[in-house]
Amino acid sequence: MQQPFDIVIGNIDYAVFPEGNDTYVIFKNGKEYVSIQKDTDLQWLKLDPETATPIFETDQEINSIGQAILSYVPEEEEDEEFE
Repeated sequence: MQQPFDIVIGNIDYAVFPEGNDTYVIFKNGKEYVSIQKDTDLQWLKLDPETATPIFETDQEINSIGQAILSYVPEEEEDEEFE
């Protein structure tokens, strides 16, 4: 499974914690913010915090976070043998 990672959109820092099945828990400025799920490459859904069911409404911030997740490239880990 993918490891947690950070993204920056504008001047806002988000921490992304993959949960599997295209679902992610997002932390904004160090606090749990929202859970999101990929619907399509361009459309992401916010999940209801109590039931974890998708909320079918367009949210530009959620879609921006999703696009940043799709374009995230993990940093290569350095090989510790050569240190």
